[in-house]
Amino acid sequence: MSAPAAELQNVSLSLRGISVLEDVSFRIEAGDYLALLGPNGGGKSTLLKVLLGLLTPDEGTVRVFGQSPPAARGRVGYVPQSFQFDRDFPIRVLDVVLMGRVGKLKLGTVTEEDREMARAALTRVEMAELATRPIGALSGGQLQRVWIARALAQQPELLLLDEPTSSLDERVGRSVWELFAELSQEMAVVVVSHDIGAISQHVRGVACLNRRLHAHPTRELTSEMLEATYGCPVDLLAHGHPHRVLHAHDDS
Repeated sequence: MSAPAAELQNVSLSLRGISVLEDVSFRIEAGDYLALLGPNGGGKSTLLKVLLGLLTPDEGTVRVFGQSPPAARGRVGYVPQSFQFDRDFPIRVLDVVLMGRVGKLKLGTVTEEDREMARAALTRVEMAELATRPIGALSGGQLQRVWIARALAQQPELLLLDEPTSSLDERVGRSVWELFAELSQEMAVVVVSHDIGAISQHVRGVACLNRRLHAHPTRELTSEMLEATYGCPVDLLAHGHPHRVLHAHDDS
């Protein structure tokens, strides 16, 4: 049996003396399309960084495709919540996307195959026509799609996205959610988002994180589950889509 895309067991982590993750255990399977919900400061972005090997937990174990996170880093694509960069730096959109190919380059040289993969990634996010435009000339929503394309150019087996639709208008945001669903046929996809309406329509699994990963006895995304996560009443979300809500795992 192949290893899961990622597995955390009893992971706890404190940053600057503040507990951020507490005894978190769960698995991400190869075909998962998972949303990670929770309040600001609940540990969602931190959890992604643990999976990437950017942060090391104080306790517990983390495996990505059966390896340590640093060893598996070339198999994981990541789109952070925001990028800080010099908008006056003279670099084209296509060249930014090509950065996603750095770990795949043969002899350190960009080939025509690499360029084709970068162009294909731009096409998937509806940005192919802007391939030669300077990166600093793009809007916030266009930039977000370029960062997604850069992650896709890496050809990841696990794709981690931190609030990837926050800068997109409704039309483009909807198409990006559909893109994620398509990609989940090829790789595991984990999306951190506050867009509960979109989550209810598109993802196939939900995990609720507020320092602890909340276990729920139901597959449906209910107001009780959200209230337990956010700590305040949340309107009931009614929809017809089943969800696999991740439970706390033991060895059984």
